[in-house]
Amino acid sequence: MSNQLQHEKSPYLLQHKDNPVHWKPWGSQAFAAARTENKPVFLSIGYSTCHWCHVMAHESFEDEDVAAVINRAFVPIKVDREERPDVDAVYMEACIAMNGSGGWPLTVLLTPDQKPFWAGTYLPKAALLSLLAQVEDLWNNRREALLATGAQLTDYLRQKSKVGPGTPSRALAAVAMERFARSFDEKWGGFGAAPKFPMAHNLIFLMRYARCSGQKKAMDMAEKTLEAMYRGGLFDHVGGGFSRYSTDSRWLVPHFEKMLYDNALLLFAYAEAFQRTGRPLYETVARRTAEYILKELENPNGGFFCGQDADSEGVEGKYYVFRPAEVRAALGEDRAKIFCGRYGITEKDHFEGGSIPNLIGAEDPEREPEEMDAIREALRRWRAERTTLHKDDKILVAWNGLMIAALAKAGLVFQMPQYLDAAGRAVEFIKKHLTDPQGRLQVRWRDGERAINGKLDDYAFYCWGLLELYEASLDLRYLSEAQRLAARLLGDFFDWEKGGVYPYASDDEQLITRSKEVHDGAMPSGNSVAALVFSRLDRLTGNGRWREAARLQFSFLAGAVREYPAGYSFSMLAMVEELWPSAQLICAGKEIPAELRAFLRNYTGNALRVLVKTPENRHRLSELAPFTREYPIPEQGMQYYLCTNGACRTPTGSLSEIQAQLETL
Repeated sequence: MSNQLQHEKSPYLLQHKDNPVHWKPWGSQAFAAARTENKPVFLSIGYSTCHWCHVMAHESFEDEDVAAVINRAFVPIKVDREERPDVDAVYMEACIAMNGSGGWPLTVLLTPDQKPFWAGTYLPKAALLSLLAQVEDLWNNRREALLATGAQLTDYLRQKSKVGPGTPSRALAAVAMERFARSFDEKWGGFGAAPKFPMAHNLIFLMRYARCSGQKKAMDMAEKTLEAMYRGGLFDHVGGGFSRYSTDSRWLVPHFEKMLYDNALLLFAYAEAFQRTGRPLYETVARRTAEYILKELENPNGGFFCGQDADSEGVEGKYYVFRPAEVRAALGEDRAKIFCGRYGITEKDHFEGGSIPNLIGAEDPEREPEEMDAIREALRRWRAERTTLHKDDKILVAWNGLMIAALAKAGLVFQMPQYLDAAGRAVEFIKKHLTDPQGRLQVRWRDGERAINGKLDDYAFYCWGLLELYEASLDLRYLSEAQRLAARLLGDFFDWEKGGVYPYASDDEQLITRSKEVHDGAMPSGNSVAALVFSRLDRLTGNGRWREAARLQFSFLAGAVREYPAGYSFSMLAMVEELWPSAQLICAGKEIPAELRAFLRNYTGNALRVLVKTPENRHRLSELAPFTREYPIPEQGMQYYLCTNGACRTPTGSLSEIQAQLETL
């Protein structure tokens, strides 16, 4: 059998369609072949912008000798982790169980019934050939040992996923804060040693915890990290946007791939920081990040692509690194002197013989020459002509949900209607191209094709995005769609007995485990975001089903996170909203007043859920939130109803009075 990836849509799979390895896509046919041929499975999982995936491909999967061994002794399967996060999660958990850590490319050896008996990450050619030879011998001569290992590991993973209930408490958030403080890098920001990941949800939690608890240290840690990440080479000072992580403690030398999810969450974090502090630096970073996304990653018809590669012409970072002579050639002597002086471009290289633009040595990162915008744009255009970057142009519902949330936040905070418009275009794209005739989400769209039944992250992240867009626009269409899709999450994914949301639907393809993942990695877990969604829908609609779902979900999360709450920062963020004083504001009037939008733009207290009732939307609102039927619409002005802890205060026509009441919470 030859390589069978040529008909796939995934950019990652298509990168491997010409390999001499006889790759098959994940599916029943591949495992049927393994059973028929009586062979183990060689499973390789990665993504198209992954540098080390490219390295292993060039060293091994394009090599005839390696391919001959794999084709002879194994059934090889390729998986794009971004298309199949459920498959990736199962086998990454196996890799971590066996090795204590994981990453990509993920290499796993399976029995024909999908049970893993060996797992690892990148392997040089010689090490891979040695492993393949050993496993081929064991499979032919001592197969029982491999089968036993696979069975034992699978049983372990199934048992490990069982979590008892817990009690949500402010103490969990306090412990998380203390753990962050213990690992905080006082000099460079961030947490722990290199490599350092942005982990924007950690920072959002700290900012919100600081507001609710009064602990200034939490805000200080978030702000120190936000500034340090921007100063370093992690931020692309020429074209905007952030790389995936830093290889050093100073945030100087990144792993250069740019991912949609990182930039979405960081845009949200910088917008939140500006909203809370008013510091212009945060607005600058947020706007430049948004501009990068809209320029480089937005699909012309709506929605956002996955990301850009770290490599150009086979060299990591080539696109982003400069030598002084190159800058002079691009800008001319005078402007080059300004740029190189500002961004530390010297003959002493940082990476692969060149310098990474950064502001680590700048006395004031906020003050710059007036002409710097024009200089950066000229260098950006020159850079784009010098070499190119591969772009993964598939559109994922889950990551677009994060982007919609971020654009909604930034659009509200910075009064940028074009951000809200871009978020709205993404919603329309998902509705048209990533929703099946039964109203269910699909994971991926590319090249005119939608595919793969939606998973937990698709529903949870997209619902969060819809709720953020509702709160930024007060357009009930988004609240309605969030409630519709979250109801499907409850019907097809939710554990009504013990709480927690399964990674895929009950009627979807069943893998060897169906663990309810909670840990927040580079992205929040679907379970943590689902808790936020259930809680907000409860407060917005008054529907008791959402209250019960939220109760079960927070009980499940409390049990899952109690050993190390700092590893579950989005769960902690959701608990902050749930456990500290919150409020609902019902506004009734002929139209939405400008003062209300200004108030929401500047509001930094804990969870405030807002509904606006007008003559145009009253019927739709009463369907979504039946308790609003009894609220009258005044003939003139607005009437505000503030409710806290299940009790409503005296109605008032003064928004300033509402502000004063909220300050007492």
